Amino acid sequence: MGITKTEGFTTTQNELAVLAKAIGHPARIAIIEYLLKTDSCICGDIVNELPLAQPTVSQHLKELKNAGLIKGNIEGTSICYCLNEEGFHPLKGFFEHINTQLTKKECC
Repeated sequence: MGITKTEGFTTTQNELAVLAKAIGHPARIAIIEYLLKTDSCICGDIVNELPLAQPTVSQHLKELKNAGLIKGNIEGTSICYCLNEEGFHPLKGFFEHINTQLTKKECC
């Protein structure tokens, strides 16, 4: 993959990096937080919650969907988004592993 040399890392490391990149923007964190507090929503609802234009919100939704963190269903002329619980499992496992290891270590 060129300059990043991703082939030198494990599949898991590369997959976690994709997920981390997907949540690596405050707008995407805000979208995830909004979806956590609602059962489902329409893109327009998300646009009303963020200080961003609709095309920008759509791009952030696309990134989250491509990473497998959200799902979207077409309902008429709108798309209803919700969190994809399975998409968060690798991140959850990674952070649980970090937490477990941190409690075992003594640091300088």
